[in-house]
Amino acid sequence: MASAIVTARADPEPQGSTGSEDAPLRRRLIRFGGSRLGGLILALNLLSLLILFGGALALNEWNRGLVQARQESLMVQAELLSNVLGQLGITEGEPEPTLDPIQASRWLRDNFIPTGQRARLYDSFGLLVSDSFAVSDKIPGEPLPPARPAGSPAPDTANVAQEQADLSRANTALGEEIEAALAGEPQATVRRSENGDRVVSVSLPVRHVQQVLGVLTLEAGDVDQILGAQRKALVPFALVALAVNLLASLLLHLFVARPVMRLSAAADQVRLQRARAISLPDLEDRRDEIGDLARSLESMTETLSARMDAIERFAADVAHEIKNPLTSIRSALETLDLVRDKDKRDRLTLVLQQDVKRLDRLITDISNASRLDAELSRDQPRPVDLKPLLSDIVGVYETTAKPGEAPVLLDLALDGPARVMGRDGPLGQVFRNLIDNARSFSPPGRAVRVSVSRDDADPDRSLSIRVDDDGPGIPPENLETVFQRFYTSRPRGTAFGSNSGLGLSIVRQIVEAHGGRVVASNRTGPDGSIEGAMFEVTLPAAGRRG
Repeated sequence: MASAIVTARADPEPQGSTGSEDAPLRRRLIRFGGSRLGGLILALNLLSLLILFGGALALNEWNRGLVQARQESLMVQAELLSNVLGQLGITEGEPEPTLDPIQASRWLRDNFIPTGQRARLYDSFGLLVSDSFAVSDKIPGEPLPPARPAGSPAPDTANVAQEQADLSRANTALGEEIEAALAGEPQATVRRSENGDRVVSVSLPVRHVQQVLGVLTLEAGDVDQILGAQRKALVPFALVALAVNLLASLLLHLFVARPVMRLSAAADQVRLQRARAISLPDLEDRRDEIGDLARSLESMTETLSARMDAIERFAADVAHEIKNPLTSIRSALETLDLVRDKDKRDRLTLVLQQDVKRLDRLITDISNASRLDAELSRDQPRPVDLKPLLSDIVGVYETTAKPGEAPVLLDLALDGPARVMGRDGPLGQVFRNLIDNARSFSPPGRAVRVSVSRDDADPDRSLSIRVDDDGPGIPPENLETVFQRFYTSRPRGTAFGSNSGLGLSIVRQIVEAHGGRVVASNRTGPDGSIEGAMFEVTLPAAGRRG
């Protein structure tokens, strides 16, 4: 289509915010991967996970430290008790001493206070000699369940078998610990007791000099209670982590999900043609990705709306321009049969030929203008050197020039390459349209001049290409109007139908799509008289490349 499209681009930062050199660094720290919302989401989720993992790790370290401290405490007590039992002479038998079970039991009863602990003494054969629960009248185990009513079903045999299996495993673990201690190796383990509780246990050999008289085992059965208290201590950490995750979810819903839903609803309004463009001021004022999206969607829908209006105007202009030659052709055809004079019939035939030629030119230019947007969006910009491009174009005019046509002169006095970022096809069309326009106004024997120069104030930024002629010039009030579609202002004697009025409009559209500008002016002489027209195209340079 032949409409100039300008896509607005939202500025992610407010103007005037570059006062400090540290501002870009702070923005990078605030954003994660260029995203404020991403940084917020990441920070909140990491915080919740760190709280949960930190609490779990802290409690795990506490568990290990508690067990280790309990074992060390029991080990110290067991060493003291075993040394006393081995050194106080509570032995009998010569020459190999043995423990006196009665005296050992009395001594444990009088000197060992089992506060949450249990002490057991085994002889050198691994047989139980004394149990602190027995000598202190402590009975281990849980209270018996209430009596079952008469006729109630018998206990589940599977549960009974499981309890017996657990008891067997507990006795086996204790037996292995006693055997290892009888071999002279102190033992410190965490195992299950006969009633299924977890206990911290240490077993030390009781020695008389080097003779192992037995094994003293100390157990602490309060580990499960302490670990249960630790698990309860983990609950606040879990609740805080849950609250942070809920807060993160709420923020995501409020700041991401709901705005996206609103944008979707606004897009549906545009699709259903109940609105021309998306407009959500409260979202567009946001300085994050949602605000960027809202501004981009508004700009996109406004651009699409402007493009639709341009298409409608273009279609109306095309219909108007095509109707003129069609009306002329119809009138000439209706009159042709009525004219008997040969000269008049020849003039009518010439009119028909000119109108057909004009229609052909109109259709060709309209087709080119309609494909222009697609071609500009499909081709990727790349560095284009204007020097060889202009040389090729001017060379074509030189080889195809006919007698009486204005010659085209090229001035490439510019040093170095003249590269711009663009597409060589559309850029070539720009210069051909300008040269064709200048030649159509040039008087016989006068040339059209093409020159390239660089902006001295900023040599790496812009290149200027000028096309001037020695024609009648452009009326001052039409210096901007000449770029409108279907505008033509021809002096007398110009071939009818040789121009469609779309050439300069296409030039401006292509130049602006390349980030440049094109202006029209008149060349004046020393006395101020107009000596011809000049078109200047300014394009941003691609930079010097060695």
